[in-house]
Amino acid sequence: MPGTLTRPELTAADRCDRCGAAAKARAVLPSGGELLFCGHHARAYEAGLRDVRADLQQDEQ
Repeated sequence: MPGTLTRPELTAADRCDRCGAAAKARAVLPSGGELLFCGHHARAYEAGLRDVRADLQQDEQ
């Protein structure tokens, strides 16, 4: 039986798609695409991302 696909943990090399700061959150869109955000932009766009039913994943660090 195949295992579940998971997305890799965010690393220091992952950058916010909006401003280029260190990524602290990943938004996985229903279409399968993903966006990375710093903490500031994750909070700023959280409501809109939830409206489109994106899966929001916060960095544990």
